[in-house]
Amino acid sequence: MRKIIHIDMDAFFASVEQRDNPELRGKPIAVGYDGPRGVVSTASYEARPYGVHSAMSIVQAKRRCPDLIIVPCHFDRYKEVSRQIHQIFHEYTDLVEPISLDEAFLDVTENKKGISMAIDIAKEIKQKIFERTSLTASAGVSYNKLLAKIASDMRKPDGIYIVHPDRAMDFIGSLPIEKLWGVGPRTAAKMHEMGVFKGEQLRNISYNHMTQVFGKMGKIYYNFSRGIDERPVIVSRERKSVGCERTFREDLHIESKIIIELYHLTLELVERLTRNQFEGRTLTLKLKWDATTQITRSLTQGKILRTKHDILPLAKLLLSETGYKKHSIRLMGLSVSSSITDGFDEENKPIWVEGDLPFEK
Repeated sequence: MRKIIHIDMDAFFASVEQRDNPELRGKPIAVGYDGPRGVVSTASYEARPYGVHSAMSIVQAKRRCPDLIIVPCHFDRYKEVSRQIHQIFHEYTDLVEPISLDEAFLDVTENKKGISMAIDIAKEIKQKIFERTSLTASAGVSYNKLLAKIASDMRKPDGIYIVHPDRAMDFIGSLPIEKLWGVGPRTAAKMHEMGVFKGEQLRNISYNHMTQVFGKMGKIYYNFSRGIDERPVIVSRERKSVGCERTFREDLHIESKIIIELYHLTLELVERLTRNQFEGRTLTLKLKWDATTQITRSLTQGKILRTKHDILPLAKLLLSETGYKKHSIRLMGLSVSSSITDGFDEENKPIWVEGDLPFEK
């Protein structure tokens, strides 16, 4: 049986900003772009009682918290702190799977210091993170990744929560199904229609019925409701896609401007493909008409997509299939991925990276 720790930094971007700027400490802040289309990347714990959270629009966040301070992102600083934290992880094990800058899984079944109890390792890691960075982290400890990740969120901030194998079934049974990995709003709504609101109710659904309703994901949900998650901690993961997207300050509706932005996105995508040495044959176009309506179109080629000349004609073709002339475009994205996918893997979904080209002069 494995010993897995999930470390999740507390309000990471916001905490770094408050650490580095004493004037921000104890005040409600949000990290993100302060504009009409800006989105909250991270909210400090002082802002959260007002209902401010990540992925919320800056406009809405300010409405909920009039005293909210908007701080621009400083990614280079966050990356440097993240490197410090990962150095601490590797003092205990080399089986470290980064999920993002501020969270990771550690397999400490066998560890460099010969510590028998995973909770003792988690405590030491949390203490070293605080000593070296002045930041706090929360930790979840269990026998698989699913439970460790859920556990790390149970006593935030600066907490530790353990899910022992003997308590796993009761723990999962009491959880809202939204807490299970891979259960998004649409899946949760479908489960609610089935009368499933908690893990215990999900456990009562037969395997056949789960797979009939949810396909391949049905097997995963069936196993998760029983505390079964055999996924190992993966030290390195093959990148599945490279993409970039742009949220416009004003909706685009003039065709010439739309084509120009598509051209700029293509150049950005080519640069990212080259920098990441990524090879893929499937191009995907993503558009948003408004805050809730999103469409994607994909096309697979028999060759690797590398250059502007490979990508731009395909991007224009995909755009022509969207009916974009009837709508104003709020967001546009392009990504290149492999033509062969491995079915569902929540962690390997296409990763969209906000581009940094100027929107306007």
